[in-house]
Amino acid sequence: MPTMADVARSAGVSVATVSHVLNDTRPVLPHTRQAVLDAVEELGYTPNTLARSLVTSRTRSIGLAVSAISNPYFTEILQGVEAAALEQGYGLLIADPHDDPGHEREVVRLLHERRVDGMIVAPSADPSALLAFLGRHRVPAVFLDRVVDAPDGDGAPRFDQVCAEGAEPTAQLVTHLAGLGHRRIGLVAGRPGLSTTRERITGYRRGLAAAGVPHDERLLVHGDSEAAGGERVTAALLSLAVPPTALVTANNAMTIGALRALRDRGLSVPGDLALCCFDDFPWADLFSPRLTAVAQPSRELGALAVELLLERLAAPDRPARTVRLPCAFVHRTSCGCPEQPEQVPVMVHERTRP
Repeated sequence: MPTMADVARSAGVSVATVSHVLNDTRPVLPHTRQAVLDAVEELGYTPNTLARSLVTSRTRSIGLAVSAISNPYFTEILQGVEAAALEQGYGLLIADPHDDPGHEREVVRLLHERRVDGMIVAPSADPSALLAFLGRHRVPAVFLDRVVDAPDGDGAPRFDQVCAEGAEPTAQLVTHLAGLGHRRIGLVAGRPGLSTTRERITGYRRGLAAAGVPHDERLLVHGDSEAAGGERVTAALLSLAVPPTALVTANNAMTIGALRALRDRGLSVPGDLALCCFDDFPWADLFSPRLTAVAQPSRELGALAVELLLERLAAPDRPARTVRLPCAFVHRTSCGCPEQPEQVPVMVHERTRP
């Protein structure tokens, strides 16, 4: 197996120069750098990352802890994280916390023991143990998709956070349905305690108020962010004495559950019930009718999380930031409208701690 000394001899440089090129620890003349890289390629040299980490205290690895990795939304986020990390020379260790606070704390501990340089985490509904661990061990971390309010309530996060807008896109779905004449609009919300759930409920209520539609608490149900939960609570909505005529589902898994509940009752979309959903997914336009949806910038969220984490590693004391990316309204036909080709961005906001 070739060594760093072999690379140095082949390139006609010192071992120290090879180290500076491979570790990017000091500027090296372009032709010298290229000679080293050519020698690495020719010899098939593979750096010993373990040995390097003992010297630099860095492993060039990132821990990613997100639940429901099989969900197309998180799969696309993962692809964005992986591509951005690889571009910067970082490997990825992935763990699934299963949206369980105890398991979340355990997988984060295991990632930390493997000496990842930093972590990207989609926090659970109760992240108190997670926050305590990250703070106690001073782990560089970015929260992804779900934000965590500051413990002191001053609105200043302790960790960098990146997510998509939640309230305004949901409000847009509601006002769109109200504009089509619907007065009983239901919401299948996600798991209680998640910031995404809170924001989409806020948007739902805001949309009803903007459209002058009375809010009926019986039309707001929680499907726990899962297909089975979405199916169960949609069935309950359909069993009301006066059921909704339109429905907003707050993530793609619950959309599948809602469609199953409608199918089991022989009801059609949008003939018997208009449907709009938060989360677009690859096969949304294969349904009949095609699903009107809010599309989140999944890959961009993943890439931005990596960018923020690397900025944190480079400047550990800089102020924490919460960055929100805009979503797009994808107008298809499940809402009862003729299909429209355009996607309409809805909002963007960035908050920086003073």
